[in-house]
Amino acid sequence: MTTLSFSRARLLLPALALAFAMTMPGLTAIAAPDTTKDPVKDAAANQAVTVVIDNFTFTPATVTVTPGTTVTFVNHDDIPHTVVETKHLFRSKVLDSDDTFSFTFDKDGVYDFFCSLHPHMTGKIVVETR
Repeated sequence: MTTLSFSRARLLLPALALAFAMTMPGLTAIAAPDTTKDPVKDAAANQAVTVVIDNFTFTPATVTVTPGTTVTFVNHDDIPHTVVETKHLFRSKVLDSDDTFSFTFDKDGVYDFFCSLHPHMTGKIVVETR
């Protein structure tokens, strides 16, 4: 008679459990993992980007992101500023020092923005699927 070592039995147990479960009527099938999602693309889509407002400038002035990215604007200047998209897709309240405003970009496109209190301050968010 052949004996099974503990480590070999431990390897066989899941296969035996699956075989037993398949013979039982009414049990739900085990689902295979979803391989249609791209974890690298999903991670990039959920990235967070910060644009700093300081010395009357947006830094970086142009940011390229993927759809689903949240961009946070933070005012490190000692005077108030706003962030307004030129087609009025978004508009922040007046941001005092260290205030923030966030917006999630869901669609591909080019989004130009400016400070409504200081219109010479401009920037651009480019959203593109990679």
